[in-house]
Amino acid sequence: MLKTFRLFLLMTFMGIFLTLGSIAVSAASTKIPVQMGSQSLDGLIIEEKTYVSLVDFGKAVDKSSTLLSTSGGVHKISARGITVSAQLWNSYIEANGRCFYTETTCRIIDGELYVPIRPLAYIFNVDVKWNDSTRSVTLKDNGGVCKSADEVYWDGAVLWLSRIIYAESRGEPLLGKIAVGNVVMNRVRSPQFPNTIYSVIFDKKYGVQFTPVATGAIYNYPTDECIRAAKMVLEGTTVSTEVLYFMNPRIATSSWISKNREFAFKIGNHSFYK
Repeated sequence: MLKTFRLFLLMTFMGIFLTLGSIAVSAASTKIPVQMGSQSLDGLIIEEKTYVSLVDFGKAVDKSSTLLSTSGGVHKISARGITVSAQLWNSYIEANGRCFYTETTCRIIDGELYVPIRPLAYIFNVDVKWNDSTRSVTLKDNGGVCKSADEVYWDGAVLWLSRIIYAESRGEPLLGKIAVGNVVMNRVRSPQFPNTIYSVIFDKKYGVQFTPVATGAIYNYPTDECIRAAKMVLEGTTVSTEVLYFMNPRIATSSWISKNREFAFKIGNHSFYK
């Protein structure tokens, strides 16, 4: 009975929290007009980003678009033959097997999930034009949808990048996971290192570069968030194009990085170096 009461209190608190979160977002937002041909959408400026309703945008590009699910806070719509999903408080949108970073988080406003407009527009091949003088947005629908994951991510890229992200940073925030992925991709582009994701991860020219390769943890299966982080990195999401090293100073067994490389920034438990 006591457990049931505690659960009731927890659920009540969560309901109040989500409601207040919605009210707070509404109070901090500014309404702006969004026009796509003859169709008008209710736009909002939140944290200097233009937001639109996921459902309304789907209807604007495809009259037959439907809301598939809102289970667990994950809102899914079907439009133009693909499924698009976004989740409350997450900072990404998924479509066609791909994952797009939104920078700011998705929000519930007046019972609907609002998402940043630009990644959503990219998914449906829609041009976005911001008019600073009128503070309005004009959309030009070019039709179609974004390419599928199979057409964009090359063989093994998501697999190995998500594995190194999981092995090195599974307990870190999303941005920290992305930064670890950036280190790998920055090395791929650098003449100092091999030129593929796999060869960078397993590089042993100057000794093993990543501890999980030595321990075998690189072969563990990654979480969904680590897979998403890998996809976002492959989409071009970048914390830094310069960092080539990272370390957790609390558990590092060597101080070579901190003594020989230039410190760039810290995210979570990891310090990143150029």
